[in-house]
Amino acid sequence: MSRLEASSVNIREVARRAKVSRSTVSYALSGKRPVSEATRRRIQQVIDEMGYRPNAFARALARGETRTLGLVFPPAGSHYTDMQLNFMGGVTEAAAARDYDVLLSVADAGEEQSFQRLIGERRVDGAILMEIRLQDARVERMRETGFPFVTIGRIGEPDGTAWVDLDHGTLVRRCVQHLSDLGHRRVAFVNRPEALLRAGYESAHRARDGFERAVGELGLSGAAYPCDDDAMAGERCAEQILADHPGTTGIVTVNEASLGGLYRGLTNAGRRIPHDISVTGIAGARWAEAVTPALTAADVPAHEMGRIAIDLLLERIADAGATPRHRLLMPPIVLRASTGSAPRPLP
Repeated sequence: MSRLEASSVNIREVARRAKVSRSTVSYALSGKRPVSEATRRRIQQVIDEMGYRPNAFARALARGETRTLGLVFPPAGSHYTDMQLNFMGGVTEAAAARDYDVLLSVADAGEEQSFQRLIGERRVDGAILMEIRLQDARVERMRETGFPFVTIGRIGEPDGTAWVDLDHGTLVRRCVQHLSDLGHRRVAFVNRPEALLRAGYESAHRARDGFERAVGELGLSGAAYPCDDDAMAGERCAEQILADHPGTTGIVTVNEASLGGLYRGLTNAGRRIPHDISVTGIAGARWAEAVTPALTAADVPAHEMGRIAIDLLLERIADAGATPRHRLLMPPIVLRASTGSAPRPLP
């Protein structure tokens, strides 16, 4: 049989020639249900004669699988940030390497139809939840259904949930410590938008808590500022920081989308980085290296987090009864050119 002819053979033709139903062929291939030895040998003989090789999708269907994973990712604002897109890329690349497709859903907990399509109709074998809140109804909904899932980020009570997350609180504290070691005594913190803080987004809350704790422990003066996810907001935030506290010499930011505007606002105010003011924070490496001077930062390992999330999810799919695993990542702070010794006070 030619390669073209062999490739055109399908499970229906195998069933016809073996004089059994298509479901019996599927059961014989997957082992999902018992098939008599005589029937199994007859099916195998036909398969060998025809050169039939079931593709991965057919085998998955025979096992009741979709070979598709859901990524539940409602945008936090009017657009996705670069960091969020990197998370998506990491998830889809890791899934593809394991022969899975990814279905993106923007379903929120209150969107019954979206959740029903994704979970109730079993369009996917498991789901990854992103943009996690400290109290997240989506997590509770997943727990109730028993559907395999993991989260990128963690709720206030993470026990019983598989997740991967950055330790935002510790990383921000390390950034503040770095500024303190350089002699800075008044620092500011640029957070994510106020709307996300009100909604309980865990990363924004943990980062703010880490800043406040570090300032208190180190005896520094500090103020926290919410900031929208765009450059214009960053520029306005820089103006507000200097208007409120002109003596600020260090800034920690977790808002990479506003970083370019933050730099521009400081420059427009006559503050040179790092001679007059130092800037550090948490950001993707591409963003940290795109500004001038390059940002001293804990680089977000977005692709690694996506890969870990896929691994954890496949573990949940394979054995739902296993104890959920967690991964809390703390990447090192990469020293670049945006931080330096605090300027000497004017006489």
